[in-house]
Amino acid sequence: MIEKTLEKLLFACRWLLAPLYLGLALALIALGIKFFQEAVHVLMAIGTLAEADLVLVVLTLIDLVLVGSLIVMVMFSGYENFVSRIDVGGDAEKLGWLGKLDAGTLKLKVAASIVAISSIHLLKVFMDVKTIANDKILWYVVLHMTFVVSALLLGVLDRMSFADKRK
Repeated sequence: MIEKTLEKLLFACRWLLAPLYLGLALALIALGIKFFQEAVHVLMAIGTLAEADLVLVVLTLIDLVLVGSLIVMVMFSGYENFVSRIDVGGDAEKLGWLGKLDAGTLKLKVAASIVAISSIHLLKVFMDVKTIANDKILWYVVLHMTFVVSALLLGVLDRMSFADKRK
């Protein structure tokens, strides 16, 4: 009896994650506000902006979109994997990947997104190479390569461990 009650309580505790996913939705709103704030700034200064500066701003906007996509992916798949299935009514509204991302696949997608975001930051550093010290550039590259190697190792480990279960 105590075991059954404890198991029901632990199972119900999964709903404690729901407010955290709502918090991610708030973070997505904040990111959207920052995106449009940056877009308005670039449009106001478009006549005086150098081409390299415009590319840097566009890379920043792309970076914000990638982070937003990452938030949506974690929010939806995390909720569906750990809290409850998402029922949006009709099939027209349902996202194609929803329900297909398990925790391992989600980790791989997050790692790949981090590598993409890191790549954009590294590209921004390389575009501004004249003003950044060489030792800092080296650390940016080392950090980026750490993300790349981590993502690759995560993918290899996932493939070795779970590839036969996903067929």
